[in-house]
Amino acid sequence: MQTYKIIRGFFEGGSKTICTGLTLEEAQQHCKDPETSSSTATSAKAKRLTAARGPWFDGYEAEWCR
Repeated sequence: MQTYKIIRGFFEGGSKTICTGLTLEEAQQHCKDPETSSSTATSAKAKRLTAARGPWFDGYEAEWCR
């Protein structure tokens, strides 16, 4: 079964994997949440992250086994 991971990308450089082993539907649902982008998030946690790291967003990509 194909799995997906969530990657948080920072516009000022760098990225970080924040979740792995998701189905496509779970990954898509996560990324639809307004709290997964600095431009739409309103929580205190998200605002602290934006203040510390600048603009960011969550995206997903397939995980590949070798």
